[in-house]
Amino acid sequence: MIIAAAVGLGLGVAEAQNVQFTAPNADEDLRDSLRTASLLLQETEEPRTAQDFIAAARADYGRLVAALYNEGHFAPVVRIDVDGREAARIPPFGAPRSITNITIRVDPGPNFTLGIADIGPLASGTELPGDFRTGGAASTPLLRDTTGAAIDAWREAGYATAGVEGQQITARNGEAILDVRVRIDPGQVVRFGTLNPQGHERMRTERILAIAGLPEGEIFSPEELDRAEERLRDTQVFSAIALQEGEVGPDGVMNIEATLVESLPRRFGGGLEFSTDDGFRASAYWLHRNLFGGAERLRIDGEIRGIGSEGLSSDEIEGVDATLGLRFSRPATFTPDTTFYTEIGAEYLDEPAFTVRTFGVEAGVEHRFTRTLSGTAGLAIDYFEIEDQFIDREVLMVSLPASVTWDRRDDPLDARRLFYFEAETTPFATDQGHSGVRAYVDGRAYFGFGEERASRVALRAQLGSVFGGEFTEIPPSFLFFSGGTGTVRGQEYQSLGAMQLGVEAAGRSFAGLSTEFRQDIGETNFGLVAFADAGFIGADSLGGGGDWHAGGGLGVRYATPFGPIRVDVATPLRGDGVGEDLFLYIGIGHSF
Repeated sequence: MIIAAAVGLGLGVAEAQNVQFTAPNADEDLRDSLRTASLLLQETEEPRTAQDFIAAARADYGRLVAALYNEGHFAPVVRIDVDGREAARIPPFGAPRSITNITIRVDPGPNFTLGIADIGPLASGTELPGDFRTGGAASTPLLRDTTGAAIDAWREAGYATAGVEGQQITARNGEAILDVRVRIDPGQVVRFGTLNPQGHERMRTERILAIAGLPEGEIFSPEELDRAEERLRDTQVFSAIALQEGEVGPDGVMNIEATLVESLPRRFGGGLEFSTDDGFRASAYWLHRNLFGGAERLRIDGEIRGIGSEGLSSDEIEGVDATLGLRFSRPATFTPDTTFYTEIGAEYLDEPAFTVRTFGVEAGVEHRFTRTLSGTAGLAIDYFEIEDQFIDREVLMVSLPASVTWDRRDDPLDARRLFYFEAETTPFATDQGHSGVRAYVDGRAYFGFGEERASRVALRAQLGSVFGGEFTEIPPSFLFFSGGTGTVRGQEYQSLGAMQLGVEAAGRSFAGLSTEFRQDIGETNFGLVAFADAGFIGADSLGGGGDWHAGGGLGVRYATPFGPIRVDVATPLRGDGVGEDLFLYIGIGHSF
C-alpha cells in the first residue's frame, strides 16, 4: 500500500513534493498505528523547511519502532529515504536546501511470542495479565502492564517504594521469541506518617486532617491514600488537590504532602423545566461551601412549580407549588466518612386533589461506607395544614427517615452501564397517636451496545407503600399519585390515584416501570430516545383496589457538560386520553 502526500514548504525553500509510505506486510490496523506515529505523515498548517523534514525523519525511526513494539513486532526493518539517501546518514545540520521525495518503508517482521516469562518476587495474590506466559503474544504494553501489576500488588501489601530492580529482555529474531526476566525490589513495609497540607487559605489545618482521615501509623495503602484525596475533593472546597508520597524515614514512616488550591467559597445557580401538563418549574440556590473554615456548607434552595398550569389570580396562587429550604452540613463529624446535617424547610403544594402547607425541621447523619454505597439516618418533625376532599385538618408528625444508596453508574449524568439502587424507609407517628411506615425503592439498570455504547437501554422500577397510620392523618404528600415527569410521561400530572373512603384520593401503594432506548447520532452531541412508562396506584398497602395507566413517546437529547438537554413528546398508551392527548416535556438531564 502506498500513500502519497504533498507537503507545502514556504519561505523560499523548495518543497517536498511527495511523502510515500509503504508497509506491504502490515494489516490495516498496524498501518493506521504507524501513520499516527509518524511525524512526516502528519498534516501541519505551518510550512516546514528542509531542516524540519530531516528532523522529523530522524525522529520517525524511534517513533515507528516503538509503534511496532507496541503491536508485538520486535524485529522490524524501518528505512526512510530522502531523495534516495538514508535519512539516518544525513547530518542533523547538513540538510539539503531542497527535498523532492521522501519514502518510508516498513517491514514489521513476524509477531513475537513470549519464551521465558519470569517476573518476581511477587506479593501474595498478585494477578498478572493472562498473556504473560510462555507462548503468549508479546508486546510492550503487556510488559508494562505485567510490571505495573507486580508493583501495585506490593504497594497494596504496604510496600510503598516497590519498583523494578533490573530487567533482561532478549529477542530471538530467528524464532520470533522474546525472553523476559524482570526483578522486583519490594523495599520495606511503610507506615503512614502525617499529612502536611499547604496552599490553603481559609480552611483550618485541623479540619483538613480530620476530613482527609489519613490513618496515621497504619500500614501504607494506595486505596487509603486515594480515599483521603476523595474525601477532600467531595467537600468541593478545593479546585485542585494533589497528594504526594514523601521520603521514607529510617523508621519506615512516610509523610504525605498535600498541595491544595481553594475554590471560591460562594456559588449560586438555577434551572428551568417545562411540561405542558405541569407548566414551568423554576429553581435557584445559593451555596457557601466553607462557612467557618472547616468545609461547613450552607445551602438555600427555592423552587416554584406549576407556573402556567392553572394560571395566577390576584387573590391566591392556584396550581402553583413552592418550596424553600435551608440546609447546613458539616463533613467529618464523628468519623471522616460521616457528615452531620440539619435543615429547615417550608412547602406549599396546590395539587389537583389536595392543598398542603408544610413546615419542618430535620437533623441527621450521612455516612459513606464505600465509594458507591452510602446511607442516611435522621429525625424529622413536620407540621402540616391539609385541605382535601375529606376534612381540613392539622397534623404534627415525627419521623425517622433512613435511606441507603448504591450507585454503580459509570456516569450519573449519562449512564451507559451498571446500575443505581435506592431504598428509603420512614417510620412515623402523629400527634393523634397513630403510627406507620412509608417505604420506597427505586432501581435502575443500564445496558450499552456497540462502539462507545452509543446504543443503550435504560430500565427503571419503582415500588412504594405506606403501612399503618390513619388515612386522614397521613399527609397526601406522604402517599402516592402517578402521572407526569418522574412516573408516567404522556399522562396528566398526578392524574392517577385510588378510591379512599368513597372519593378519588392518593394511594397507599405505587409501582412504576419505565424503559428508554437511547441512541447517539454519529459524532454529534445529539441523540434520540424512544420511551414507555407505566404506573400503578393501589388503595391499600399491598396493591389492592388499584388501577394502572401507561404512556410513551419519542425524545431528543443534546449533550452538555452539565447533563443532556431533554425534549420529550409523549401520549397516553392506556388510561384516559389514548389517541387524543399529547404532552411536551423540556428539561435538563435524563428522566432517570
